[in-house]
Amino acid sequence: MNVLLVYPQYPDSFWSFKHVMRFIAKKATVPPLGLITVSAMLPKNWHKKLVDLNVTTLQVKDILWADYVFISAMYIQRESVNKIIELCLKYEVKIIAGGPLFTQEYEDYPQISHFILNEAEITMPLFLNDLNAGKKPEKVYKTNDFADITKSPVPDYCLLSIKDYVTMNIQVSRGCPFSCDFCEITSLLGHRVRMKNTSQIIEELEILYHLNWRGPILIVDDNFIGNKYQVKNNLLPAMKKWMQNHKYPFTFNIQSSINLADDEKLMSLMTETGFTSTFVGIETPDEKSLQECNKGQNKNRDLLESVKKMQNSGLQVSGGFIVGFDSDTPTVFQKQIDFIQQSGIVSAMVGLLNAPKNTVLYKRLKAENRLTSESSGNNTDSSMNFVPVMNHQELLDGYKKIIQNIYSAKPYYKRIRQFLLNYKKLHAGRQTRDFPFLLGFIKSVIIIGIVSKGRSEYWKLLIWTLFRRPALITDALTFSVYGYHFRTIYGLNNKF
Repeated sequence: MNVLLVYPQYPDSFWSFKHVMRFIAKKATVPPLGLITVSAMLPKNWHKKLVDLNVTTLQVKDILWADYVFISAMYIQRESVNKIIELCLKYEVKIIAGGPLFTQEYEDYPQISHFILNEAEITMPLFLNDLNAGKKPEKVYKTNDFADITKSPVPDYCLLSIKDYVTMNIQVSRGCPFSCDFCEITSLLGHRVRMKNTSQIIEELEILYHLNWRGPILIVDDNFIGNKYQVKNNLLPAMKKWMQNHKYPFTFNIQSSINLADDEKLMSLMTETGFTSTFVGIETPDEKSLQECNKGQNKNRDLLESVKKMQNSGLQVSGGFIVGFDSDTPTVFQKQIDFIQQSGIVSAMVGLLNAPKNTVLYKRLKAENRLTSESSGNNTDSSMNFVPVMNHQELLDGYKKIIQNIYSAKPYYKRIRQFLLNYKKLHAGRQTRDFPFLLGFIKSVIIIGIVSKGRSEYWKLLIWTLFRRPALITDALTFSVYGYHFRTIYGLNNKF
């Protein structure tokens, strides 16, 4: 078989970092980990080629070469998915689809030949067995079971053009022990946290190392500390030893719950291993709204203090924030602004509440006849898929007020300074100043420091950092470039 694996294009969004790429000569943030993992499940004698539309274009000759086109996608990639399907149908090539979008909405795509849904470790062998037995494959392969990911193969990293990506990625676990009502993770992957064996993770690090990758690795788990005991006592000690033996070739970025701040020994072990940042779902500083969305892990704690503990331990903290809960009042907008500014969370993803399909929130709103559409999956397009309790225009105006007050140049650079004061960077491992960094610095001087609005704030930050926190000048420059991206996607370089 000739198999073409196609990953759809992301639209311009908060996490696309599209406007960062021009500074560092990269094409995309992360590779399609799901597709290259599926690739590793296919027979060894099949010929495989990957086309990531965030990196390159899809050629007609590639489609004509293929017996099957495999697509994996998320909600936010819907528009690109439709174009891929249209092209494949034009040249009469069969499509096999999987991933979150199709697992939730496969009935909306009757033109696709076969669906490999849920976790491919279970459903892919069913398809392959039918194919090998000479049977006509079924339209849909799905399961209610959860996979044993200790049997998941090492992803086919060799299919990647790794020089085009900002970071590589690996997966350690699936599932989350918490029950936030707006989150679709548990409906897709369950509450029980399933982990790969430590030996699997070390093998993946070895492969990336021998492919000459050096730099950041995103651990894509929705909650890296979902099984804190195993992470703390088995995985991290092995990763730390490997990193020491290999002279710290990587840094690691994760997503975690706020209770990471409660374990100083764990945070210390993480930073000693090379972990540098975590994304935390803060959602809201309002206790009533936390109660409403069942965000129990965030309740009854000083959220600001928890963020500062992580920053003081050597972890940069980015955060997710939401407005539009039923219990939100107009005071929530200023509360969000104040919290974000005081916390020093530089990358603050603020979105209007949406209800993804099959979540607890979706089911409640459906029962209340309040749903209006499906969620777009884009946190920056000001969309909602239900009728809110607050007046919709008032909610939209309040949301825009938050964005303007945290991403306009003056408050944004002020927040960077707050972060740099909170942050205690662990100087473990190698500290490099490579060509991409130098190129990024030169471009930042021209694009942000000379051409863009808010350039005076850029120079104030650099001078302040050189005098107050000179060891963090790289971080200051990095966040300056992030700010350019954020202001661009929110339209703040011109008018909101």
